[in-house]
Amino acid sequence: MKIYKFGGASVNGAEGIKNVVRILRNEGFKNTLIVISAMGKMTNAFEKIVNSYHYKTDNLQQNIAFVKDYHLTIMDALFNKAHPIFTEVTQLFRELNNFMTSNKSTDYNFIYDQIVGFGELLSTKIVSAYLNEIGIENQWIDVRKYIKTDDSYRDAYVNWKETNKNISTLNLEKLYITQGFLGADTQGNTTTLGREGSDYTAAIFAHCLNAENLTIWKDVEGVLNADPRFFGNAQLLHQISYNEAIEMAFYGASVIHPKTLKPLENKIIPLYVRSFYNLEIKGTTVGKGIAIIPEVPCFILKENQILVSISALDFSFMVESNLSDIFKILHENKLKVNLIQNSAISFSVCIEDKFNHFEHFLAALKLKYKVTYVKNVSLYTIRHTTENAIEEIEQKGEVLLKQATIGIVQVVMK
Repeated sequence: MKIYKFGGASVNGAEGIKNVVRILRNEGFKNTLIVISAMGKMTNAFEKIVNSYHYKTDNLQQNIAFVKDYHLTIMDALFNKAHPIFTEVTQLFRELNNFMTSNKSTDYNFIYDQIVGFGELLSTKIVSAYLNEIGIENQWIDVRKYIKTDDSYRDAYVNWKETNKNISTLNLEKLYITQGFLGADTQGNTTTLGREGSDYTAAIFAHCLNAENLTIWKDVEGVLNADPRFFGNAQLLHQISYNEAIEMAFYGASVIHPKTLKPLENKIIPLYVRSFYNLEIKGTTVGKGIAIIPEVPCFILKENQILVSISALDFSFMVESNLSDIFKILHENKLKVNLIQNSAISFSVCIEDKFNHFEHFLAALKLKYKVTYVKNVSLYTIRHTTENAIEEIEQKGEVLLKQATIGIVQVVMK
């Protein structure tokens, strides 16, 4: 079986969905499972619904209407008004309204997962209906019946034993359409696997089905050595190893979700990253073998970081007990650490505040330590670095912190 993953950019309108059909007809779709994200920027739109609902602002109905109109416009371009998909989509919006009416929880992360997941449910319902309409017979499945997780909402951990048992029941001879990003906990509540988690969903299915390969279809030619939005002269990497891809994802490369690689590596399932615009380009192959072809510097940028410098109130050394204490507070506040640097009397850490817990973290830290910080800094990571590559980065702003190991340089800049 083959696994295809299509992100929001590939299904951002009626023409995007028709392009998916073009890809399927060109590449073949026998014995295939397709994972699809929410359309376009709909995850962002659903996040606005979450915020207006949770914080009880006046624009809730306006935000819902925007999402509804977006999908109806696409459906109007693909189907006649009598098509059953209109009833199915209406039912999904009714379920969304029922949740918001009956929900008693004030937990933002729980609410987020129950609402945001409708983006994937809507996109897959529409794509599945259109494929059936034009003669590409497929079966829509609810991923929440297959991927089981704990209740760590917005960043759920997969129960691999239950998930593998569920996925193994699928008929490998069919074409399936399912949602990325989503799972369900033991109570049946929707969970999400982390932002941009649809790649991970595809890797889970690939692993459990012993897939022949996984292809992620993108709006770029493949894995590039730099994000072309921020760096000039980005180059296509024709081949990278699992380890190299894992390292790049860890440091923040956005093309592949960080959790995607390990399930594939464990069963040596090749990953192809290809352009959904140009099917002539073979893209990037991720698998066993040479670390990277061609070997060029790779630039990775993480924005919206916070650089924190911590020292003892009595100017004593920062020793193991201090570091253990600091990491405990970081963990309790779900702050992601992207760089650390230690000296005799200070400890610096570059973090990202995914769950908006920084102020709570800061208050806890100031009870015991002297703390300074700079918000909205950028963290640049250069792999396979050269002197020219370092100079290129350092020209982009004020260097606040720099750290170098063999072949890797990280620079925090303002």
